[in-house]
Amino acid sequence: MATQKPAITVSSLDMDRLEALLDKLPQNFPGRDALEAELDRADVLDPQDMPADVVTMNSTVRFSLQGTENSQTLTLVYPKEVDGSPDKVSVFATVGTALLGLRIGDTFELPSPTGKVVTVKVEAITYQPERSGELHR
Repeated sequence: MATQKPAITVSSLDMDRLEALLDKLPQNFPGRDALEAELDRADVLDPQDMPADVVTMNSTVRFSLQGTENSQTLTLVYPKEVDGSPDKVSVFATVGTALLGLRIGDTFELPSPTGKVVTVKVEAITYQPERSGELHR
């Protein structure tokens, strides 16, 4: 049985940038439909009103796999910023789309490479552009 997705919040600046990007991409671009679905259900706030505990674009997020001691830290980036670095994830990747707009403490389910569903928990946001006043990123 699937669990309900947590509510998400996206800054108006991120929303504008992501919608502009989606407008330029082909309909069959991998991850496009999932990202559009997430944006459609998002609450939108002005960047200056964004709570510090929300994952926004260019945020660095630590998350863990529930039931394990494994945690990972990734920066959520636009596709053009993915450079093969293991610490960056595109917003179009499954985990990237899932992280966008979540709050610290939120959990979500993802299929693992083995096909088993794993529960992921947002543990911390070590950097958020809105909190740092770096909206140009």
